[in-house]
Amino acid sequence: MSATKFTPAAMPQATDQQRAVDRVAEASHRLNEAVRRAIDAGYSVELVRASRHHDGAGNWGDQIVPTVRPTDAKPA
Repeated sequence: MSATKFTPAAMPQATDQQRAVDRVAEASHRLNEAVRRAIDAGYSVELVRASRHHDGAGNWGDQIVPTVRPTDAKPA
């Protein structure tokens, strides 16, 4: 019986832009899961825009911070 030779599969080369989009998508999925878990643990979660980042070439993105409070907490 001959040994099977395994070789790495050829992976498509992602562009810097595609990798950036993939990173944002992955982080968004993780954030959404964290929000669901916080809600299940009895918290209310609000994501608030803290700033907007501009690159000087017309591209921009919102940066956020979470506001997390227990469900029974009174708003300030």
